[in-house]
Amino acid sequence: MKHSTTQPTRRGQGPARRIGRTLALVLPVVLVLSGTLAVTRVNWSGNPESSVLTASDVSASGATSRTAPRAPHEVLRDQLLTELQEQNPGVALTHLQQAVNERPSLAGHCASIARALGRAAVRIYGPTRAQSYARPVCDTAFASGVLSSRA
Repeated sequence: MKHSTTQPTRRGQGPARRIGRTLALVLPVVLVLSGTLAVTRVNWSGNPESSVLTASDVSASGATSRTAPRAPHEVLRDQLLTELQEQNPGVALTHLQQAVNERPSLAGHCASIARALGRAAVRIYGPTRAQSYARPVCDTAFASGVLSSRA
């Protein structure tokens, strides 16, 4: 009589094997979903006043329904336009030059901001008076803004 030294193979699936396979399929899905939900609950903006982002805040394009923070050059342009109205174009141009000197990353937007200031100056002061404030900020872009508003 021969004795077999190998264990007999278990035919069929026992309860432990079924549980193991179920966990192997379900656990990754649960981890991904819980991780996704955790990430959406974190305040990534650093603003303590902002509320929790929910799925209803995200549009089909992936953008949030809340207003996105504006670019620094847009904020600067709006501040300078307000300054131009409250004071004069000379003050706004001086502050534009100072801002570009302090933050060189704004240099690429300097000409467009100066042109916007020139157009606004024509609306407020008229073409002749607006031209009197022209100075060589951003390669005479202010003057070109004044001229483009004249036509």
